Amino acid sequence: MASIYDMFRIDGKKAIVTGGTRGLGFGMAEGLLEAGCEVAIIGSSDAVFTTRDGLKARGFVCHAVKADLRKREEVFSSFDACVDALGGDLDILCTAAGIQRRHSAEVFPEAEWDEVLNINLHAVFFQCQRAGKIMLAKGSGKIINVSSMVCHFGGQTVPAYTAAKGGVTQLTRELSNDWFGRGVNVNAIAPGYMHTDMCDALVHDDERGPQIMSRIPAGRWGKPQDMKGATIFLASAASDYLGGAIIPVDGGYLVK
Repeated sequence: MASIYDMFRIDGKKAIVTGGTRGLGFGMAEGLLEAGCEVAIIGSSDAVFTTRDGLKARGFVCHAVKADLRKREEVFSSFDACVDALGGDLDILCTAAGIQRRHSAEVFPEAEWDEVLNINLHAVFFQCQRAGKIMLAKGSGKIINVSSMVCHFGGQTVPAYTAAKGGVTQLTRELSNDWFGRGVNVNAIAPGYMHTDMCDALVHDDERGPQIMSRIPAGRWGKPQDMKGATIFLASAASDYLGGAIIPVDGGYLVK
């Protein structure tokens, strides 16, 4: 029987992290690299190459692929480029890429609805599908999706984001039902209020900022590095009996 230390080891594993350039995706990618993984990150701008270079300068084995995940063909081509960079294999997929657009539902623009759904849900499915084919063929793999607290309480002025993250939540459960018995664990992390670019306006909102803080028992907004522990757990053998779980990383917000 493996020791508890060995159960959490993921050194030598190969991982893809979408949205790995900044925010929560960067926190997840950095955690995997610190744990000894070889990681390919996907980003939407040339910043993905700068991020890669900075991580490589720290001694990590990191690859970078630039892609616009609104475009189906780039979802496929970027995934395949990452697998090629990783030597044709894949052990871990983290689907952290996401965008936010804020408008009340009655005036939400059609183009922005499509943009959010394409990146936050449609790309997630096709990345999972491609990863699943590799992982099922060898009988092992870990997929970690990024859900959200809005899958529990709906949110406000974010109908597209809420619909997408609700979809990711249910997709995670469905994929687990399809693949758990064949060696592939599919789970999700549901971040709380994190101090990233996506939430920067809320952090500095004189009304909403204090309201949010008052409901976080941890007494602070989350940070990208708060994603690391759950990511390592879900990427390792320690989570082998876990499937379809949606794990909140929210400073206790949901139970307040």
